[in-house]
Amino acid sequence: MENLIKMEFGEIAELRKEKFNPVISNESKPCLELEHFEQATGKIIGFISSLEQKSIKNVFYKGDVLFGKLRPYLRKYWLAEFDGVCSSEVWVLKPKTTDISNSYLFNLIQTNEFIQAANVSSGSKMPRADWGYIINYPFSIINSKNEQIAIAQLLSTWDNAITKTQALIAQKEQRKKWLMQNLLTGKMRLKINDELGIINDELKKVNLKDVFKFIKSYSISREGLKITEDKNSTYCIHYGDIHSLYENDFLDFAKQHNIPQLINEISINETDYLKDGDIIMADASEDYDGVGESVEVCNLEHRKAIGGLHTIVLRGNSKIISPNYAAYLFSSENVRNKLRKMANGTSVYSVSKSTLHNLSLIIHNSLKEQAAIAQVLQAADKEIQLLKMKCDKLKEQKKGLMQQLLTGKKRLTIIN
Repeated sequence: MENLIKMEFGEIAELRKEKFNPVISNESKPCLELEHFEQATGKIIGFISSLEQKSIKNVFYKGDVLFGKLRPYLRKYWLAEFDGVCSSEVWVLKPKTTDISNSYLFNLIQTNEFIQAANVSSGSKMPRADWGYIINYPFSIINSKNEQIAIAQLLSTWDNAITKTQALIAQKEQRKKWLMQNLLTGKMRLKINDELGIINDELKKVNLKDVFKFIKSYSISREGLKITEDKNSTYCIHYGDIHSLYENDFLDFAKQHNIPQLINEISINETDYLKDGDIIMADASEDYDGVGESVEVCNLEHRKAIGGLHTIVLRGNSKIISPNYAAYLFSSENVRNKLRKMANGTSVYSVSKSTLHNLSLIIHNSLKEQAAIAQVLQAADKEIQLLKMKCDKLKEQKKGLMQQLLTGKKRLTIIN
């Protein structure tokens, strides 16, 4: 088996320097900007026409390796599947020698070692990978093109498994969306058996104020919060975390990590502490889609928690609305669209308690049917979560394989 060899990156790859000026060319080419690259997946999410652009672009060809040099820690890269043009903030790389395969180069630029070298950048507010630095950085290279190709083929097996799992996740998420739309609007009904027969009550229209009461929240800024697991500290739910940290309709204290806590304890009325089933809604959003985003609290157990900055806390009447059902109700497109119409502002959209008072809700009259609907949707959530865990595991496996194979810690036996 051939040994590894040390090569500086400038000996491994070179920049394709061909440029394209969309102002003087009438030709429409697929154009990739940085926003078209998915982070850390090696995939793109569409492109635009070069006719829509005014600035000079870099030309790439099928098989070239593209790497986003602006904020390189974002890991934006792609092995080109067609010819086109791209932002000048993207390096277009090609092997410097025929001893290096395109697929091997593509895998090399995904390694932690390359990303770390690329992060030795120029600029502070807008850091860019430094080509003058990266070309002199030495890498250990597999000195066999056949083994390079075999490594790429092996890693593509994981890529295919990840892609299939992601497609299945998208399919299951669409299925859940369909279930929510049909179950929560009453287009699809669940027949619930009890001692008196089958329950199939009508839906009813109510105002939010008739079902929920408002619980005081506390405007604690991010500077007043810490990330620890201090059993004696009070958890505080910040609106920013509702938008970005909590992945689904529930804030499960038994599973969720990194829930902020108060640095300094404050005087809190006992009735203001959160309870299981409470809805915490972000009352402000920088984008229209995020208006009214909310989570339902569950598995608090012995923990103390409060609603934080820019949140509205709602506690449902247990005789009218069941836990879990409320979470899906507030995340339904029907309710979210109503909240968006009620929102005020331009750069920041907000809803208030006064506007929420008369928000009309259509709910099932039967608590048993509400609970059954929640169970169906929770089962769909669990299925999606298991698939996401599988996808994360596949990504970790691929990452581990890359580190082993591309550094030569593990070798593939090539039979000629």
